[in-house]
Formats: sequence, structure tokens, C-alpha cells
Amino acid sequence: MVAATGLIGNCSFNALIRDGRVVWLCWPRPDSSFVFGELLDRDRAGVYAIEPAIDHADAAGQGYDTTVSYVENTNILRTVFRGDGWAFEVLDFAPRFELFNRWYRPKTLVRIVRPIEGEPRIRVQCKPVYDYGRQEPQVWSSSNHIQFGGFPAPLRLTTNASLTYVRDGTPFLLTRDLHFVLTWGEPLEAPLEETAETFLVQTRDSWRHWVKSGRIPRDWQPEVIRSALALKLHQFDDTGALLAATTTSLPESPGSGRTWDYRYCWLRDAYFTIDAFERLGYAEEMENFLLYLRNLCGDGQREFQPVYGIDLAADLEESILDHLSGFEGEGPVRIGNQAYAQIQHDVYGELILSMSRLLLDTRFRGAEGIDGAGRLVEGLVSQIDRKLLEPDAGLWELRGSQFVHTFTLLTHWAGARRAVDIAQVLGLPDLGARARSVMARASDYLWQECWNEQIGSFTQAAGRDNLDASSLLALHFGFLRGDDPRAARMVDAIQRQLELPNGMLRRYDVEDDFGVPDAAFTVCTFWLVDALSMVGRQSDARELFESVLARNNGLGLFAEDLLMGCGTQSGNFPQTYSHVGLINAAFRLSRSWD
Repeated sequence: MVAATGLIGNCSFNALIRDGRVVWLCWPRPDSSFVFGELLDRDRAGVYAIEPAIDHADAAGQGYDTTVSYVENTNILRTVFRGDGWAFEVLDFAPRFELFNRWYRPKTLVRIVRPIEGEPRIRVQCKPVYDYGRQEPQVWSSSNHIQFGGFPAPLRLTTNASLTYVRDGTPFLLTRDLHFVLTWGEPLEAPLEETAETFLVQTRDSWRHWVKSGRIPRDWQPEVIRSALALKLHQFDDTGALLAATTTSLPESPGSGRTWDYRYCWLRDAYFTIDAFERLGYAEEMENFLLYLRNLCGDGQREFQPVYGIDLAADLEESILDHLSGFEGEGPVRIGNQAYAQIQHDVYGELILSMSRLLLDTRFRGAEGIDGAGRLVEGLVSQIDRKLLEPDAGLWELRGSQFVHTFTLLTHWAGARRAVDIAQVLGLPDLGARARSVMARASDYLWQECWNEQIGSFTQAAGRDNLDASSLLALHFGFLRGDDPRAARMVDAIQRQLELPNGMLRRYDVEDDFGVPDAAFTVCTFWLVDALSMVGRQSDARELFESVLARNNGLGLFAEDLLMGCGTQSGNFPQTYSHVGLINAAFRLSRSWD
């Protein structure tokens, strides 16, 4: 589904590029309408393509090959087209670098085209749309740019290519370097070639500096670096919010109807992303998200939704766009997400876990957003105490049922456990006492009502006997130790029941609102890798890890799901959950630097 599709961005917006075509770009924010959305409709969603002016196999049989790669340790994408006696490359990136002691991350897409061999004949098309394809612009040309009017902000393409050829999509010879700078809002008012080339170097150096400032394991370094760069692009710098994915409505599996909008901030997903950033040694991302939480949560005494907008918006009313056909005709296309109205009590423990590192690390004392965070933790623990045994929709966001989910209880326990540590550091004895009480209650209920001794595993929820891959996180949270015999029994039981023929793991195997899931949820397999390692099955863990890595899209990126049988990627892309799982498993399995 997403083979050789590259992600670029600058923490202000993201874009997806495939074979020289911008197949996804939302402006002015990641949750705005797309300007180019070929992923969801090839006819109505606009086009921005730079490609050879011949088919892959034309009438004379003179086709061409395409290779795609990243400029090493950056989010700059390089696409090379090569035919008989000719070749050229396209460099795609979103500028991001420090300027005047601030991050410069304009709503600007830069594309540089360079001839490599011969005189290629290329075609450039730029036809943006808005309001999810329902609005087309007025178009006019000036001296060196094409202006697109009628959108919420001016859209301008500045280039040293022929404006006539670009407007009409006319093939032309590529005889020199060409530069294309597409801007939303503020146009480029500077020398085109010099600015584009300078932005390229500064952006390249900025990404490489960021990569070097973190930690990586000894093994699987390219995979971890690519995952880290992908996670970084899913933090919206302006507010600190963390997106679950770049896209909306890519189906989890063909014909499933499971098409969701993931361009929002799930508090659960954000916790896991923050946990990965902590492992990688990136503190600025944790601090930015803490500010988002402080602005969102206040004193922690009110009830929280599972998901919010990147601007703190609470109303994410879901609607269906019937005029779009969907990915490869697989609809419906949805914007908004009705999960905002669900009850998912795991968020309270995850909020505590998300901010705990900054509260426990003395290096962050006095940092922006830290003061007053203790009161927030007190409020969150009181919420857990009150809601401990209340049913909820669970982390898989069941739309037609509620249970007392094992995963939710595990997050209650883990959040309260971390609150005990926070209480000790901040000198809050009442908080510590209440948190210890919550831990004990959660633990007792988990063992009495959620553990099935006959099966040898935690079940999905109290009073049920089906299994759920999320129970593997009992090891991640520290509720079960790897040397506890019950841990090995649970891992075996879950693997035996939920493993698909391709070795990947699905979430659960019982019917939900849309039937029985028939795809493997990518992060669940990474959870299994982690769990296998923790119970001492190192060789099994490594073999499974390598099997998942081999299913990347050719650029080291992962979507939400892997289809049964072939293992083809499916679902929204790139999925932060998947890359968090990869990072954690790589650190778990890697040889020590010592």
C-alpha cells in the first residue's frame, strides 16, 4: 500500500512523496484539508508531480526505473529516475533549521530537480485543491511564479522552469537544475536558486545535528534513526501535540470499513511516543509535550477525552466525505474521529507516565511547565482512584461495548506506581499514600478478575476469556517480571492464540463492531518481540524482529497494519505506534555498547 512512499516535513506540516508525486500534503496544519491528496482520490484530490514524460514502458519499450532513498540521517527525500541514456533526480524537503534563535519551519515545500545524465524529458504538473477536493483555485501567472487564489491563504509556486510548461503540463527537456518553491501564506521574496540551495544545506545539517544529539542502540542503527526521524515529524512544534499518524482513512485491510482519521493527539499514543523519545535521549520533545498537557489538563480534576486536536480542540466530530473514492476505491473517507466522545480511562495513568521523567529528573527543575505539575499528578491519581473499576471502551476503542479492560487496569497501576516516586521526590506524603492504595487495588483486581489460570494469561477484560495482545504490556509496565513463570505462560498463550500464519500478531480474535480483525497490528508484533526477549526467548525474539523489519516499505517506514498472508503494509501511514515499537524492541535486543 505505501511501498517506497517517503515522509518529509518540518514539524509544522508533513507531506508524502511517491515516485515524484506529492500524494499527501495538508495545509496550513497537519489536520487541515489536503492541498494534494492523491492517496484518497486520483481524480479529485489535486496533483503535484515531477516525473519523466514517458510511461514506465512506452510504445517503444523504452521505460525507466525509479529509486527512492533518504539523504542519510535526514528527512530529505531523493528520487532518481533513470532511462536509456538519461537520468535525473528530485530532492524533496520542508525547510527546518534554527534562525535568530528560533526554529524556522515555514509552510514551504522545496523541490530541486537536477539532470544526472543526458537530456531527460520531464513533465511537471501542479494543480492544488482545497476543502478536501471540493474547491479549485483561480490560477494566474506572474513573472516567475504561478499564483493559486481563492483558498484560505495565498498559494504560490515560484520556479525557474517555464511557467507555461508547468501550467499546461507540457513535456520539456531538463537541461539545467530547476527549483520549485511552493508556499502557503507568505510567498518567497528572495533569490530562488540561492535560497533553495541554502535551505537544502541548512535543513540537511539541522537534521543530522538532531540525530547526533540522541542515543541509539549498537545494532539496527539505520532502522532506529529512521523511526526517530519519523516520530519527530509527528510532533506539532507550535503546541507540542503529538499526532498518531500523518494520514486519514487508509483502510486497515481491504473491505474492512476500518478507515479512521489519525491526525490528532491521542494521549495514549503520545505516552508511548514520549517513552521512545526518553529512550532515545531527546528531552526537548518531552518538554514540548508537557506544555501541551499542562495547557490541556489544568489541575487534572476534570474528566479527559482519549484524543484531542493538536490545538487542544475537544470536538472532533466525525463525518464522511462521500465525494472522495478513498484509497484504491476503499472508502469511506472520514475526517474527525468519534473516539473523542468515548470513555477510555487509561488516559489518566498515561498522563502521569508521560510527565514523570521530567518531574523525577533534577535537571528539569525550574523548566517551563514544571511548576504546578505536582498538583496535576494529584488530580490524576484521584481520577484513577474514582474510576478504577469503571468499564470503558479500552485502547482499541470499541464502539459498541464497554468492559473493565486489563490494559486500562495496567495503566492505572503503572501511573499510580510512578506517582509514588513523584510524591517522594516532591515531598507530597498524602499523594504517595493514595497512590499506593490505588496500586494495591488495581493489582488485586487484575489477579482476581483478569488472570485466567486455566489459560495461563490475562484476558482482555474482567469476566471474559478471550486474549488481547495489549496484555503483553504487563511486562513493559513492570507489573510482571520476565522471570515470573506466569509471564512466560502468558506470552506463550497470547502468541498461540493471536499469531497469524505470517508470524505477525493481531490485536484480538473476537468480533467487534466491524467483524473479526483480519490484519496484524504492527506494534503488537513489536510488543511480542519485546516480551519474548524479557522472558528469555532471545533467539525467537530476534528472528521475529528481523521478520517484521523486512516488511518495511523500502524506506524504513511502517503503517499501522500488516495484512495476513503476504504481510503487505496497510492502514494509516506512517504510524507512530509502529515506530515506537521498533525503537523499543531494537534497544531491548541490541548488544550493549560495552
